[in-house]
Parts: sequence; structure tokens; C-alpha cells
Amino acid sequence: MSHWFDDEAGPVVRPYAMTRGRTTSAAQHRLDLIAVVVTEPYTDDSDADNTLSPEHVDIVELCRDAPQSVAELAAELNLPIGVVRVLIGDLVDEEMVHVKRPVPPAELPDESILRDVINGLRAL
Repeated sequence: MSHWFDDEAGPVVRPYAMTRGRTTSAAQHRLDLIAVVVTEPYTDDSDADNTLSPEHVDIVELCRDAPQSVAELAAELNLPIGVVRVLIGDLVDEEMVHVKRPVPPAELPDESILRDVINGLRAL
């Protein structure tokens, strides 16, 4: 049993143990690094029942204060991106959080259109 304990770090838990061995989730396709995770407004502490791991609860709490990107959550929790994606997928399935994808650069308005709008507003 000594191989499960590190004198300096304490008990060691492998990342795959946090995800119960899963490496993907149904929401995986929406969870790129800059996707923003937002806590659902009706989610409260009573929803953090025994089915959620401490990492799930941490994600909900971090996103309650302010929406967080997947990369920010991974950095804040000090967990691999793949693990965080699976955990967020669980929370999406439980309807405790939702994911907003940023607008792809190809769908942003062209700079010349924005300049025309600004010039038009100045002309008023």
C-alpha cells in the first residue's frame, strides 16, 4: 500500500480515477480550450449531492463566481485538460453548467464593415 502514498504530497490519486476511467464525454466536441463554462442559475449547493466528486463541486463553484474557460479551470484545479473535459461533460449532462463557445474568427464581422459602421455613426 505504500506505493499509493507520497511522503511529500500525501495520497496520490491518478487522474483516470477521477473520471472513473473515462477519457471522453458526450459534450467533448464542444469543449475546446477557450469554450466558456457557465453555472446554471438554478444550481445551488443542495445540488452538490453525493453523486458529485469534489472536483465537480470545485468546477461549479469556480464558474459560479465568474464564467471560466476550460483552460482556466484546468489551470485552477491543477488537472489535465482531458480530465477537466470529462468532468465538465458530466456537469453538462446533469444540467448544472452549460458551455458557450466563442464566435469563430471566420464568423466575426469584417474589419471594413466595422469601419463603415463607425464612419456612418460619426456622420450622424
